[in-house]
Amino acid sequence: MTILDDKRVLGAALSLAPADLQVDRRRLAAGPRASWASTQPFRVGTRAAEHPVAETDHDGWRTVARSYLIRVLCSDVVTSTAVVLSVLLLAHGARGRRGLWPIAVALVFLAFLVAFGGYDRRSVGDGPEEFRAVMRAGVGAVAAVGLTSVAVAWDMPRELVGGTILTIVPTVAVGRYALRRNLHRRRARGEAMSRTLVVGDALSVHQVVTDLRAAPHHGYQIVGLCLPAVTDKPTQDAVPVLGALADIPQVAFDHHIDVVIVTGSQLAGEALRRLSWALGRSGAALVVAPGLVEVLGPRIQLRPTAGLTLLEVETSSPRSRRLAKAALDRTIGACLLAAALPVIAGSAVAVAVTSPGVPFYRQRRIGIDGREFTMWKLRSMYQDADARRALLLEHSDRDGLMFKMHDDPRVTPVGRVLRRYSLDELPQLWNVLRGDMSLVGPRPPLPEEVDAYRDAVNRRLRVRPGLTGLWQVSGRADLSWEESIRLDLRYVDNWSVTMDLFILWKTFRVVLRGAGAY
Repeated sequence: MTILDDKRVLGAALSLAPADLQVDRRRLAAGPRASWASTQPFRVGTRAAEHPVAETDHDGWRTVARSYLIRVLCSDVVTSTAVVLSVLLLAHGARGRRGLWPIAVALVFLAFLVAFGGYDRRSVGDGPEEFRAVMRAGVGAVAAVGLTSVAVAWDMPRELVGGTILTIVPTVAVGRYALRRNLHRRRARGEAMSRTLVVGDALSVHQVVTDLRAAPHHGYQIVGLCLPAVTDKPTQDAVPVLGALADIPQVAFDHHIDVVIVTGSQLAGEALRRLSWALGRSGAALVVAPGLVEVLGPRIQLRPTAGLTLLEVETSSPRSRRLAKAALDRTIGACLLAAALPVIAGSAVAVAVTSPGVPFYRQRRIGIDGREFTMWKLRSMYQDADARRALLLEHSDRDGLMFKMHDDPRVTPVGRVLRRYSLDELPQLWNVLRGDMSLVGPRPPLPEEVDAYRDAVNRRLRVRPGLTGLWQVSGRADLSWEESIRLDLRYVDNWSVTMDLFILWKTFRVVLRGAGAY
């Protein structure tokens, strides 16, 4: 079967007339390795004729992925070897069978990393699955080595095995994170991207294109669109319409498409099935955007039933996850508070010496399910700050309900330093230990802000407010009100312990830069 046959079958599934299924047979006969510069557009006299066939992108992800995976593998091997040598050195050159345990742990860890998809091209370089594979490989390595030692009755040196795995997991994760940051910088310049064709109705396509263009680090380069008919007008003039829905296989073949994203309801059922058959000949991946808003991977589960592919969306967090989050908050919160006590004490002295009033400031905030609590901070403003707030509302630099000013006259000189590095928020670790707040969550709102909430914004109160959150690592006070709400709701709907750890990791980097804090 040729691409022409695929096109006819797809057109039949879409109930299109034969006249809508024209194909330039000369290009089909030329083969995939032909020089496309001299060929004619696949649909003469239509919008597609305005857009010549694209040249192959030699810096695209399909080309770069292999070398990137090799660099990831080399990084894992080098860091694992360094960890093993360090452990053996600290163990004063453990000899005999004891010296083999760290080596065995490293080898088993790398084997599990392969088994858990740590080198899958679809997940490496983007998304949390890569780091989940590292964590699972660490747990699997400990379990495998421990069970083996019991089975063969070997005395396992727990300090060597524990030291190796507790060091190798974060070290490998840091190495991969560094490679990922470099990849994201390249993608910001338009390199290492997957050539992407978005197909569906104009409105659905517009939403997908807008979201993907706002996040280039995911690696999707929008080459063009396919709409129900070539005469349809796109909502974004900057993206060319390369054909109708029946032309998708031909367009993917001509423009060297890596990914075809289907959105909306125009393609479904038998037509979508036949499209997957047709795209198999061009090597393009088929991705379906189901129209779910702000629903991340952990909440979705595939349920193949009666020949159907059903998507189950998690509507509430399981009790085990809530308990794990509470344990994480108490454990890490206690450690951070103990480490921060000298900084809090020094900052409190600086506040008390440089401005009149007590060094600590308490304020009523709204927590989970609308419960009020007292939030503690280091005082960064003069004593009459609350009384002067009403006079400054019209000078707010933020839209919506949140009040912020770049040059707030109520902030003391010491307070500016504390705010820049978020040191004024360290006393909130006490709120975390008390259970009023969480380490990660939405920003704790004021009572008057909650009184003005409308519709979906109230969902922010379904989880405990956080010391940090997606808003903190995505722009802080520079975000608009709508962007802040969108990020808070995304967290409320999709939070997990893994996401919390990732946000905490990014928070340290953001705080050190001091970006978006005032």
